[in-house]
Amino acid sequence: MEHLLHYVWKHKLFPLGILQTTKGLPVEVIDPGLRNPNSGPDFFNAKLKINNTLWVGNVEIYTRSSDWFRHGHDGDKVYDSVILHIVGEADGEVTRTNGEVIPQMIVSCPERIKMHYYELCVSDCYPACYPILRSLPKLTVHSWLSALQTERLEQKAKLIGARLEHCNNNWEDVFFITLARNYGFGLNGDAFEAWAELLPFRALDKHRNDLFQIEALFYGMAGLFEDTFLKEEQKDEYCLRLSKEFHYFQRKVEIFRVMDAPLWRFLRLRPDNFPHIRLAQLAYLYQKGDKLFSRLLEAETLAEVRILLSTRTSVYWENHYIFGRTSPQREKLLGEQSKDLIIINTVVPFLYTYGLHKADEGMCERAGRFLEELKAENNHIIRSWSDAGLPVASAADSQALIQLQKEYCDKRKCLYCRFGYEYLRKK
Repeated sequence: MEHLLHYVWKHKLFPLGILQTTKGLPVEVIDPGLRNPNSGPDFFNAKLKINNTLWVGNVEIYTRSSDWFRHGHDGDKVYDSVILHIVGEADGEVTRTNGEVIPQMIVSCPERIKMHYYELCVSDCYPACYPILRSLPKLTVHSWLSALQTERLEQKAKLIGARLEHCNNNWEDVFFITLARNYGFGLNGDAFEAWAELLPFRALDKHRNDLFQIEALFYGMAGLFEDTFLKEEQKDEYCLRLSKEFHYFQRKVEIFRVMDAPLWRFLRLRPDNFPHIRLAQLAYLYQKGDKLFSRLLEAETLAEVRILLSTRTSVYWENHYIFGRTSPQREKLLGEQSKDLIIINTVVPFLYTYGLHKADEGMCERAGRFLEELKAENNHIIRSWSDAGLPVASAADSQALIQLQKEYCDKRKCLYCRFGYEYLRKK
């Protein structure tokens, strides 16, 4: 109920009639204020007239008056700035820390909004608001998707910032860790990130020109040489050579911890997505040249980015998917669709984050331009929105819709969604 009262107050969806306090004083809402997402009063800088006197201050909203005392606001000076207490049920007066009574007003949620909100909450269809999507104005759709796209980029920027703190602000290391995570393509994302965080980058850099040594370190750190994981029949000549090289390196640089191999997932994976192949591709990319992130920052076009991300494997993996088991000869290249996903989930967020870091507006704009130029992702989320009548033209749209599902639809936060607002208002 409280969430609905917040919604009614924010959008001024009051029932018809004169607004008044519980003591009968007339109330005019000039500005409901700004929603506060943090601790403190629910709405900041509201502007009201109470009995023809202009008040500017904060507003608190609860289902019942007694909730004010239950949360201890009567003893918290932060809430002394509250000029009006909105309640669904007035079961007593509320006071500031000095005992002064705060005006209260009962606000009820219109029945049609309650009913439509209930429909959204219990709907088994996805998206729940599908009945109105085809009729939404293009401007409404565009503005909300643009906001969601920015919200998603900012969310990813925070994750990158957290990794930077963990990695002593080394952008190249953090870029590779993020790149590795996205090489997991969902199923093995966590495993690849955990693996990359274990890599001794400075020691590894000394062997950057030797693909064999890089592979030895990559597979060794991934735990793929461990006796508990590697079957005896898989220990062919190449595997044994790599294993020997890794154990030598392990003693040399004193590596005490490697990946727990059972964390890797193989079930329902196409062979091209096996961790062995993705590690081989990452090894090739790492060996191809240093300062990959710096070179990507200089790339002005998607064509340049795709060239920098182009990778293959060593010869051994052209006829293997795992150690010791041959397969038909074929180059294991990173497909164009996979490459675009890497650009969407790694390159673009880093361009945006680094642009914010350097206050480089052009770099942030380039990140947005890349998303506009890339094709929309093809997954069940995007197909659901498209089937419901929402056009998805580019990766910018698909990223916005992924953000919409994960942060609003899945969490049933329809009251915070502009499509949800249109559903409650119009339906």
